[in-house]
Amino acid sequence: MKYLKYYISILFLSFIVFTACEQDNYEFGPITTPSNLEVSFDIVGADENNPYGDGSGLVHFIASANNAINYQFIIDGETAAVSSSGVFQRTFYNIGVNTYDIVVLATGTAGNASSTAFSIEVLATYTPPEELIQALTGGSSKTWRVKSEVSNHFGLGPVGGTIPCEWYGASAEEKTGVGAYDDRWVINSDGTINHITNNDIFGRAAQVFADLGDNGTGGVDGADILNYQFADYTDNWVITDPGQVSINLTGNAFFTYYTGGNHVYEIWDYNENELYLKTVDGANEFTWWFVLVVE
Repeated sequence: MKYLKYYISILFLSFIVFTACEQDNYEFGPITTPSNLEVSFDIVGADENNPYGDGSGLVHFIASANNAINYQFIIDGETAAVSSSGVFQRTFYNIGVNTYDIVVLATGTAGNASSTAFSIEVLATYTPPEELIQALTGGSSKTWRVKSEVSNHFGLGPVGGTIPCEWYGASAEEKTGVGAYDDRWVINSDGTINHITNNDIFGRAAQVFADLGDNGTGGVDGADILNYQFADYTDNWVITDPGQVSINLTGNAFFTYYTGGNHVYEIWDYNENELYLKTVDGANEFTWWFVLVVE
C-alpha cells in the first residue's frame, strides 16, 4: 500500500511541474533590428571657403532608422550621448583642424543594433577666458552644490527664453528629499568633473528612462522621477562659445536635474562663488535654469 501512495505522489508532483512549466510559457513581442540607418551632419559655418566650419567647433547630427528606440553617438571611441530623437549636437574644442571618428548605433528591441561609421574634420579656434576657468576650478578644483536656500535655484521656461524660471521657479528648499540637494560637483582644472550623487538623482522621467534605462528604482511624480538610483561618476567638461559661453559635459553627465539633450549648459552669469546655468531638454520642450554655489 505504501508503494501505491509513493507512485501517486510522483504522478501528482509531475503534474504540478508540467502545469507550472505551461504557465511560464510567456510570449514576447517581435524582436526587430533597426534598418535603413541614415546620419547627416552640419558643421556650423562650413562653406566653400571654410570647409571645416567657422571656428566655433559646433556640429549638428541627425540620425534616423526604422524600428529604432534610441541612438548612441560614439566619438573617438567614447560615448558622447544617447538620444531617443536621433538629434544631437556637439562642440569640438581641440584647437585647429582635427579629425574625429564617429560611430552611430541605432538600437531596437532586445538591444539589437545597427551601426554606421564615418569621420569629420572640424575647426576650433575658441580659447575660454582665464577668469572663467579660475572661477570654476579655483586653479585646481572646486566643489559646487545646488543653491537650494534661495528661490528660483531650479526652474523652467520656454525654449529660447531669456528670463530665468519664467514659467516656474522652485521656492527655497522646495525639492528637499528628491535626490538633488545632496549632490556635489567637483570641477577640476584638468578637465574632469566628479559628480557625487550619493546614489540617487532627480530628473525628467522620460529622458532618464530613454538615456539611462529603467532600473526599477525611484518614484515617478508627474513628469519627474525622484531618487532614481545612480552611482557617482567622473566625466569631462570643456568651455565653448557657439554664440554663448557654455560648459559642455561628456557622456550623460549633468547638473542638478537630468534633462537629457546635448548636455551643454549656457553660462548666463557667474562669479567666484555662484554659477548660473541653463539648458534645453532632450525633448526640446523647455529651457531649464539652475543656480549652483561653491560648497
